Amino acid sequence: MGKAFLKIILVDPRIPPNTGNIARLCAANDLELHLAGKIGFNMDDKTLKRAGLDYWEHVKLTVHKGFDAFIAEQKDVSRIFFFSKSGKRSFFEVDFKDNDVLVFGPEDKGLSNEITSKYPDQLVKIPMQTNNVRSLNLSSAVAIAVYEAIRQISNR
Repeated sequence: MGKAFLKIILVDPRIPPNTGNIARLCAANDLELHLAGKIGFNMDDKTLKRAGLDYWEHVKLTVHKGFDAFIAEQKDVSRIFFFSKSGKRSFFEVDFKDNDVLVFGPEDKGLSNEITSKYPDQLVKIPMQTNNVRSLNLSSAVAIAVYEAIRQISNR
């Protein structure tokens, strides 16, 4: 099994335990975590630190002033995938590759129309079998996406 390298981007994250859980997921898989935009909590928040446990020293964390600042640093935006319930294509249809970027919006409203309208061909969703639930928990969604990407990349 090969090792997969991915970047996880949280745009305007709002809930500290979600970000802490995602940080731990990134530490466990040696992935980069990027926070972009308005962070809805203090980075010293005790629930953020608690969710990440004592793994923070292993998190490759970068904070960007905004999503546009992150995009400006990218040489190629074609391998950036935007996760949204409004995506028409299932993320299972994506052929994930090393160095792909997975982008997730804030817990309360998801990615903005400004972002999703710029990248319609890179917009993907995690399918749900019913419409009873508006969305998945952010840390659950990131974990689902990360492990599918790792599975694909590692099995090449």
